[in-house]
Amino acid sequence: MDERDFFDERTDRKPATLNCPHCRQAAEYEITWLVRTKKRQIPGRADDRDRAKFAKARSYMLRKDDMMACKNMRCRKRFEISGVQSVVFTE
Repeated sequence: MDERDFFDERTDRKPATLNCPHCRQAAEYEITWLVRTKKRQIPGRADDRDRAKFAKARSYMLRKDDMMACKNMRCRKRFEISGVQSVVFTE
């Protein structure tokens, strides 16, 4: 079985305050996350190895956005989001 069989997936947007490295202006940005929530039950076609993986599985969020465009009208440069974690476990 694939790891994706253990989770329900949805896309979510969460706000974060980021600073543009070019103009140094702080602004509120909407970051896109892929939220994977662990299913309540393991699918029926699982074997013993899959049951062990499912027992250890945890819900998590995976950041989809790597770059943001500055909201300052004079700057508008794209910058990398390096200060925000790329994977966050939720429970």
